[in-house]
Parts: sequence; structure tokens; C-alpha cells
Amino acid sequence: MHRPAYLHHLPSLHWLWLLALAALFLSVGMGMRDPWPADEPRFALNALEMLKTGQFWIPHRAGEPYPDKPPIFMWATAASIQLSGSVRLGFLLPSLLGALGTLALVMDLTRRLHGRRVALLAGLALLSSFQFGLQARTAQIDMLVTFFVMLGTYGLLRHALLGPARRWWFIGCAGMGLGILTKGVGFLPLLMLPLWTLLAWRRQAVPLAWRDLGLGIAVILGVVALWVVPMALYTTFSDDPALAAYRDNILFKQTGERYADAWHHVKPWYYYLLEVIPWAWLPLVLALPWLVPAWWHRARRLDARVLLPLGGLVLVIVFFSFSPGKRGVYLLPTLPLLVLASAPMLAGLLSRPRLHWLGASVLALFGIVFLAAGVLGALGLPPLARLAKHHGVVPWAWWSLLGLVAFGLLAWGRPRHGLLALAGWLAVFWLSWSTWGYQLMDPARSPRDLMAEIVAQTGPTAWLAMPDFDEEFVLQARQPMVQFGYHTPDDDQFRRAFAWLQEAPGERWMLMPQHRDGEIACADLTRARDLGVQNSEAWWLIPGSAFGACRGDREAAPLYIAPTTLAGNETASAELHDTRHQSRP
Repeated sequence: MHRPAYLHHLPSLHWLWLLALAALFLSVGMGMRDPWPADEPRFALNALEMLKTGQFWIPHRAGEPYPDKPPIFMWATAASIQLSGSVRLGFLLPSLLGALGTLALVMDLTRRLHGRRVALLAGLALLSSFQFGLQARTAQIDMLVTFFVMLGTYGLLRHALLGPARRWWFIGCAGMGLGILTKGVGFLPLLMLPLWTLLAWRRQAVPLAWRDLGLGIAVILGVVALWVVPMALYTTFSDDPALAAYRDNILFKQTGERYADAWHHVKPWYYYLLEVIPWAWLPLVLALPWLVPAWWHRARRLDARVLLPLGGLVLVIVFFSFSPGKRGVYLLPTLPLLVLASAPMLAGLLSRPRLHWLGASVLALFGIVFLAAGVLGALGLPPLARLAKHHGVVPWAWWSLLGLVAFGLLAWGRPRHGLLALAGWLAVFWLSWSTWGYQLMDPARSPRDLMAEIVAQTGPTAWLAMPDFDEEFVLQARQPMVQFGYHTPDDDQFRRAFAWLQEAPGERWMLMPQHRDGEIACADLTRARDLGVQNSEAWWLIPGSAFGACRGDREAAPLYIAPTTLAGNETASAELHDTRHQSRP
């Protein structure tokens, strides 16, 4: 009995099983840890401020407008926290959903281009990729923006390779617009337009009409305008200079200036090729000696199913390499393109004995490193002992187990199944990372216990200042907390903090790292309380009365109050109203 024609477009049961398995695999450990620095506490704090203050249109961080990123990821995090009723569950949900959405789009497109069996292999290849597994378990923006970039790629390739499909082209353009509102780089699929045009000219792809190109760009800009236009109007006609500064920062500094003249994460041009791809694309990167000749062969045949994603892959790497500011996570959108470009060759790669030997060699290296580090650490090797003390984590048993698992898989699979053994070890690594690893690392990376100790010492109504603050401390605060402008020069922050502490020295305290004692040489440090080590730093809790000899300046910096002080606290609200009208540095 034949299936009706419309059912041929539905995913097979194997497809759904793989997505269900991926959801289970990627969600293991959710709820077991707090947000970890550097980025996770910031976005969780943005989301909580939205929920506490009702200010959704312009994200804030500890009371101060946050101009570094558009708001979609913060909206998604706020919605996830609200729906789940838990920060620990909600802050990771957007990345999980972004990963599953990306996986579904890659498998569906591969199925339509190459068949169900290849689609399953493509899904497994993406799911086993190291950077994909890492970012699916990390509450950074990049997994969600990768989903929107993949949605744009999906719509473009549906029209170019399986079209005409104008509806999917426009859906893809809407996805690109949402990607721009997530991190600014949602337009990456448009880098394939020149190659698409060339292939269409050679009759290897469906051409894109000029009218559809113009309408698609209008869709992208229209989606972006849904947030940008009201934001620009609100900030322009506001009498708050901080909001005008927010508008200029996010529209200009965080876009063109950040790309062309980056001020941090400056790396050489070869950074991605030599320092990111070797680990981020693992294990598929091991197949490049076989993939490159296969790609060349298909390029000579003008196989658009391979050339378009491969060209997009190369152009994304080139695009990010031209910017002086580089981070490994920027290459995450290349992984779906890599899998799409490799999909027709995946079955053949599994029959390559030398590739399996290469996989076995890499697994043996991992086994040696982890087992040696675990055993030597347990025996008290001084460099490893110092490392454990500095970070507050003792992982020797965990690392030893990972090493033993690696050798066990090698013994089971032998070198002739080395690639499969490596993929199995990566699965064990992520499962142990999301359980045992979370349990070990969370006390060291989350200051939850430290902030509870502070409120036990000061009382819940005492106010706490943190110059040059870190978001994870504000996120975990159990009492009223103030900061003095994230980008304010440190000297100005401390002078403003001194003035604030001297206004009510019996009720106010300062939290600061001990290595910055030079900033408070004027204070009576005999009254400082040693809080021990947290997040690889030793901390002091100092009462306001210790700063009587310090020269404060109320005009040196703004004063921002963290959102935990905004609900039901008339004094805090009045002080916040006054300080928001001060001049900004």
C-alpha cells in the first residue's frame, strides 16, 4: 500500500526518535547549576530585571541600560524563567531550543536534498560536534542566533535548490531579521548570494528574481525595524542622557565599529583556522583530508547542493577573520553549513579505515591526557594542586574516569571503529560534564553561597556596594546592592563609592577583591572581613565606617541600584530617581 503523496513530506519515525534523543541528551543536568561567568549571569540578570521592573524594550544590567546586544535573547530568557518558575531551568532553555531547532532544520533540508538515511547521519554528525554540544549547554546568545541564521539558510536553500519556493525565501529573510535582533550577524546567509547567482546563471540553481531580492531585504529590514524604530524614538525623545547613549552605542559602536575596530578579543587573522576549527569541528574536522578532494570533485561538477553551503561556510570564516576582534563562538553558525556540505559524503567516510584509525588516535590522546592528569592530580603533583586550589575544583576522579572510559571504548571498538568510539566518548564526556562536572564546578563558579554568607554577616537590610562589579555577584545578591556604571573608570567608581558609603557608614558595606587593595589605601583595612576565595579571587567585606578618611566625590560617577532593591522600597526608588538624572561620564 502506497503512502499518500502529502505524507512523503513528513519526517520519518527515525527522525522524531533522533530529535527526542537529542532533547533528552542535551537537557541532562538542567536545573543543577547557576549561571556561570562570563556571559551567562549577565543575560540572566538582564532577564530578571525585565521581569522585576517591567522594562522590556531596553535591557538593563544592574539598573544601567545594557547596549552590547539587542533584546531577543533576553526576551527569550525572561519568558523561559517566567514559564519555568526557575532561573536555574529557564536560563538554559533558549539555547536548548535553539539547538533542537537548528538540528531539525539541518535534518529536514538534508532529507529533502539527499534522502532519509543521509539526514539521520547529518543529524548525528551535528549532534556529536564538540562546539554544538558545548553551546547547546551554555546560556550564551550564539546558539539562538545560530538557529535564526540556519532558518535564513534553510529558506534560501529551499528556494535555490528545491524551488521555486518564494514563501520559504521570505520566511528565511524573517529569520535573518530576527537573527540581527539577536546578535547583529543574522544576515550571514546573504553571503551566499553571489555564488547563488553564479550557479543560477549556469542553470544549477533556481534564480532569485530581483523583485524577490528587494522584497526579501525589505522583510529583513522590516523585522529589524519592529524594535529599532520604537527604541530610537523612545530614546531620542527621552530626557535621560543614558538612554541617548544607549541608542548611539547599540546602533553604531556595537555594529560597524565593533567589527572594523574591535577593542577586545583581538586575535591574528589565522585564529579561526589554527586555534578554533581543530577543536570546534571535532570529530568531523578529522575527515577534512577526505572531504576536501570530494568537495573539489563536486565543485568541478557544479553540484549546487554542496557548493552553496560550502561557499557559505568559507565566506563566514573569511568574514569573521577580517575583523580584528575574534571569539571561537563566532564560528558556531559554520557547523550546520559544514554538515550540509559534507552530508553526501558521510556514509562513505564511515567506511574509511584510515579515518577510523585517526579517530582512535585522537581518542587515545584524550585518554592519556585525562587519565594522567587525574592520577597525577590525586597524587598531589604541585602544578595540578595549585591549579585546583586556584579554581576551587578537585576533578581528579572525574578526569580519571574519562581517561578509563576512553581506553575502554578503544578496547571495545578497536581502531577499525575509532571514529564511532570517539563519538561515544564525546557523549560520555557531555553526560558527565552535565552531572558530575556541574556538581563539582558550580560552588566555585557561582557566588551563591558567598552572597548568602554576606547577608548573614550584614543583615538583609544592609546595603552593599561593588565597584567594578561582576554580574554573577549582583545576580546572587540577597540584599540591596549598588554599582557605579559598568564602563566608568575605576578611580571614579571608587570615589563615588566612598561618598556613598560615608552617607550612612553604619548601614553600608563594600565588597571587593583583595588584590585591588591599592584602590582603598585610605581605608582602615583592619576592619575588613576575609570572605575567602570565590571565582578564583580572594574577597573582602568592608564596613562603611572603615572609609572615613577616604576622599569621596558624589559627582564622580552615576549610581545604579540593582533590581532586587526596586520592589517595595521607597527609599531605593527615590534615590534611583535622583541618580538617573546625574551627568554620565
